[in-house]
Amino acid sequence: MAAYLTGDGRACIDAWSRAHRLALDEGDVERAVKNAFWICFVCSNVGDTAQASGWLARAEKLVGRLGDDSAAAGFVLLPQAVGWLHAGEFGAAERRFAEVAGIAELCRDADLQTLAALGLGQAQVGGGQVLLGMARLDEAMVAVTAGEVSPLVAGLVYCAVIESCHQVFDVQRAQEWTGALVSWCDSQSGLVPFRGQCLVHRAELMQLHGAWPEALAETQRALQRLSHPPGQPSAGDAHYQLGELYRLGGRGQDAEREYRAASEWGRSPQPGLALLRASQGRADAALISLRHALDEDSPALTRFAMYAAVVEVALGAGDVVAARAAADDLRESSAGIDKPLLSALVAQAEGAVLLREGQHRDALSLLRSAWSRWRDLDAPHHAARARVLIGIACRELGDHEKAALEFEAARGVFARLGADPDLAVLDKASGTSPQNPGGLTSREVQVLRLVAEGATNRDIAEQLVISEKTVARHLSNIFAKIDVSSRAAATAYAYQNDLIPST
Repeated sequence: MAAYLTGDGRACIDAWSRAHRLALDEGDVERAVKNAFWICFVCSNVGDTAQASGWLARAEKLVGRLGDDSAAAGFVLLPQAVGWLHAGEFGAAERRFAEVAGIAELCRDADLQTLAALGLGQAQVGGGQVLLGMARLDEAMVAVTAGEVSPLVAGLVYCAVIESCHQVFDVQRAQEWTGALVSWCDSQSGLVPFRGQCLVHRAELMQLHGAWPEALAETQRALQRLSHPPGQPSAGDAHYQLGELYRLGGRGQDAEREYRAASEWGRSPQPGLALLRASQGRADAALISLRHALDEDSPALTRFAMYAAVVEVALGAGDVVAARAAADDLRESSAGIDKPLLSALVAQAEGAVLLREGQHRDALSLLRSAWSRWRDLDAPHHAARARVLIGIACRELGDHEKAALEFEAARGVFARLGADPDLAVLDKASGTSPQNPGGLTSREVQVLRLVAEGATNRDIAEQLVISEKTVARHLSNIFAKIDVSSRAAATAYAYQNDLIPST
């Protein structure tokens, strides 16, 4: 167990194999079967599928010497149930996990009880019984937080429950359990499994809440942890999360590199890569990629995000028919899932399509609803994007003053976050690009302000989540535009032109 938790899979398998043989020598078949089960689990995690199959076959053979109500019998049933779960056979998986739960109840085995509750919850969520399934998952988490299970089971349950929260857009639950997982990981010096994945989930929540520099740092930490030992599949999620942060900040080349790395690790680069392609003027290629991705079997969370991406890309390309179809698919596929984040996504997609269809008043109502939900979720970037659409709707209805206020509010958020692509979209949508002195862009004004505050290139890079090379390029452009040759002169220019906010 210690070898597994410190990331040495091979040593773990060797030690558990010795323990298995010793248990057999002592006639402790129950323990021998459990050891074989966990060897099977670890072999699967390190990619030794043949060994995993062999150890499971040995466990199944040995369990025949025991009664059907032994805890070992329950453990041997778990792999088949998990296989059905991954294959989308949620009814069959639920029945098998229920059988395991019955055995666990008789045997009073805490690990088996918790794994059965976890599996039941996942199967029920996958089968559409979301409320019942989440209650089961909470039950599993209570056993974990109460310290009733072994560390390996605790880590498994933490990660699986948080993943299920993401699948059903339950941000509040995901945030609560992610915090608990981080605390659990931090309390165990040297822990390797689970730490990387928990940092990825934490970074996703930071991104949602507008803490982009912190999210970037957390994702980079996650990638470092997931690289040692190599071969951890969650590295794909970390690369994808890096790609998202780079794309949102306008670092297209870096984003593309990370999306490709995610794909190499088996994580779909969509919808992020398609949205990047659309921003590069390749909407047709983006739509083809999204449609192909939607044809594949993918988690509900990813499918919802892809439908929303199709709406965005199609509207950008002027294909209102395709956008309408995607908005309808998003609404229908999410029916029955009452979660604020998903409701906001659906309302914003529908509102954006209605806006382009000329139904401005109906669009405005939905977009305000979306903005309200994003605000309640403390999701500033999503809320600001909704405000851009609200501004367009107000302008079409003749309320130009309200439109200007919405555009101004959105601009402030985008500038604070460093969302350069969104600022460019806003400039085009509003037709009122701010007239900065010297023709400076919003990002260049940010850089100039930091220079005036005495920040070094490294300081600026860290604060704006860009590379030092990019900072240097910005400074070169700034110096050329305002005709100065030093940081001191640039600082004087900033003060002379009121570019330093009053304190």
